[in-house]
Amino acid sequence: MPTPLDNALHSKNLFLGFAALVTGVTAWSIWGQDMFPAQEQKPTGAPETWTKGQLKQWLSSRGVVVEETSTKDQLVAMVKTILDNPPKSKA
Repeated sequence: MPTPLDNALHSKNLFLGFAALVTGVTAWSIWGQDMFPAQEQKPTGAPETWTKGQLKQWLSSRGVVVEETSTKDQLVAMVKTILDNPPKSKA
């Protein structure tokens, strides 16, 4: 008499579930970050075209404290200063 475990191992559902899992993992490894971005994209182009939110995010990711009252022109100037004078790495 077959047990429930025997019936589960002979089930087509188990095979189809495993095939779906393998297909999903394969799709993730092939397309990865291009199709399924894990985080927001970094802003590109001239800092003048970035939004105020992008400017604040870019500065805060580099450890720069940004005041809430800063204008967009001030933020752009801060970004340009960092781009022109990148921090020196400790070696």
